[in-house]
Amino acid sequence: MKNVVITGGTGFIGKRLTLLLQSKGYSVKVLTRNNKKTKESVLYSFWDIEKQIIDTHLIRNAHFIIHLTGEGIADKRWTNQYQTQLIESRTKPLELIYSTLENNKNSVESIISASGVNIYGTISFSKIFTEEDLPANDFLGEVCVAWENAAKQFLKQNKRTVIFRTGIVLDNSGGVLPKMAFPFRFGLGCLLGNGKQYMPWISLNDLCNLYLYAIENNQLSGEYNAVIDDGATNEMFSRFIAEGYRKKIILPAIPAFMLRLFLGKMSDILLLGSRVENKKLKQTGFVFSDKNLKMLLSRTLK
Repeated sequence: MKNVVITGGTGFIGKRLTLLLQSKGYSVKVLTRNNKKTKESVLYSFWDIEKQIIDTHLIRNAHFIIHLTGEGIADKRWTNQYQTQLIESRTKPLELIYSTLENNKNSVESIISASGVNIYGTISFSKIFTEEDLPANDFLGEVCVAWENAAKQFLKQNKRTVIFRTGIVLDNSGGVLPKMAFPFRFGLGCLLGNGKQYMPWISLNDLCNLYLYAIENNQLSGEYNAVIDDGATNEMFSRFIAEGYRKKIILPAIPAFMLRLFLGKMSDILLLGSRVENKKLKQTGFVFSDKNLKMLLSRTLK
């Protein structure tokens, strides 16, 4: 039985991924900052990144390490302090794991890390971005570059390293979709800004299957855009969500200046977005199950 260690395993993605991996016969261990976390079917291991506390035995005996942890991009206003937290909550865990492996003989075969399509920036309505494009010179680009560089250091230890640049992850069990859909349920939904901003997405089921695919396919290495490349925009999302609830969009769009006034820099994640291609991932043989946004939302929204 292969051992998988997950950081961020108690979150929206991590919980579903844990169930999938267990159903496939993997032994899953979750690193958590909550030292009281218990569940019969999952082994939780306490760690404290700031105090450099980690279960060395657990890490050195892992075969695969999946890195999902990180403060939520939209959880708080982007103060200077929180911007630092957004970066360090993604990089410091990997640095601690790296130093643990560096100092101990281990069984780790691969590091599989999340990242974001925000690395390409959020200002283009014409260009379609691929993994070959340079990172954007903005804050979210900076976050993703630091995140990926922390993962790439494992290449120096000859570990296969896979990075999934993810967009909006869709499922009714959590994440952004319930928050997006809530006002539409009552006929109060509307566009954000001009509605033309692209919103690259992937279903939670496809994303979890993708992490499993990366574990079981050694040919995967490097960065991949883990999104559907259908060119979905905020206007499309809004229309399909409204249709899912059999509602019409009757309210005017929220002007961009109002969102910027109330949210500051964080409004960028709502108002701006670029189109991203997934050709490199599909060439590996991975097949998406959920490719039609309208059908997915119709099935998911309740």
